Amino acid sequence: MRFKGLDLNLLVALDALMSERNLTAAARRINLSQSAMSAAVGRLRSYFRDELFTMAGREFIPTPRAEGLAPAVREALLQIQHSIVSWEAFKPAHSDRRFKIVLSDYVTLVFFEKIVERAAREAPGVSFDCLPIADDFEELLRRGEIDFLIMPEARMSLHPHAALFEDIFVCVGCRTNEQLSEPLTFERYMSMGHVAVKFGNTRKPSFEEWYLLEHGFKKRIEVAVQGFSMIPPMLLGTERIGTIPLRLAQHFSKTIPLQIVELPLPLPPFIEAIQWPALHDSDPASRWLREMLVEEASRMVSPRAQEPLEDPGFNRVVQ
Repeated sequence: MRFKGLDLNLLVALDALMSERNLTAAARRINLSQSAMSAAVGRLRSYFRDELFTMAGREFIPTPRAEGLAPAVREALLQIQHSIVSWEAFKPAHSDRRFKIVLSDYVTLVFFEKIVERAAREAPGVSFDCLPIADDFEELLRRGEIDFLIMPEARMSLHPHAALFEDIFVCVGCRTNEQLSEPLTFERYMSMGHVAVKFGNTRKPSFEEWYLLEHGFKKRIEVAVQGFSMIPPMLLGTERIGTIPLRLAQHFSKTIPLQIVELPLPLPPFIEAIQWPALHDSDPASRWLREMLVEEASRMVSPRAQEPLEDPGFNRVVQ
């Protein structure tokens, strides 16, 4: 089918090429032969009067013209998919929808497990791909390649979002760590060895470490891990400390002998929020799940209001 001289099938080919950056992989993605995809590249070049891609080994490198076309093409295809091709009344109990959700290990443990449990009751055919927070999450949202992103609200882009729950950072250490037996001062906090988290391929620091660096302080990191949930096990039997969200500290204190103390930094509470591609606003399945997420989050009690464990040394929180 042609629209103003353009074969609309070529837009599908262009989108696949922009995603895969490889002729063979792009052809496989949209069920074309390699020769047919090569022909599509030639027709695209002819129509747009631009090379669109140059070769670097086997990788297709987009030209500025192709980069400029990609967002509009992707948006048009997503609009067709969600508004025309796949639109139908969503029935959770009969759906086999698979949601792709980018979230941290921390959110998975303290919150998302509630969603998985509830979905198993209300929509047993629904499944989830829980993906780690990547450096290119904004691009994944823009291209509609994920359904949801859950992360601190302050880091979110312009796509629609909704607040979920609040948390604060605390300092944790092994129960035998005598340096935590008294209120933790900033000087002692900075002098101690730390287990710290570094996110993604670019090894981005957590908010607490970023705050320190912005104010000219650098803590002594002796062990770097990929996620907050890896910090508590690395503290056992050592004099090291770590900084993690309070909800996660309380989660681990049920099974690991942790001390939890107030962080000697003036950090405000942070809000975890959910974000989704703007084009998914009218998707009934997306709407169903985000309503469930917000509803479950509204039931979460403030971690500072929770009762401490019976053994005060096992879960020491200075408030």
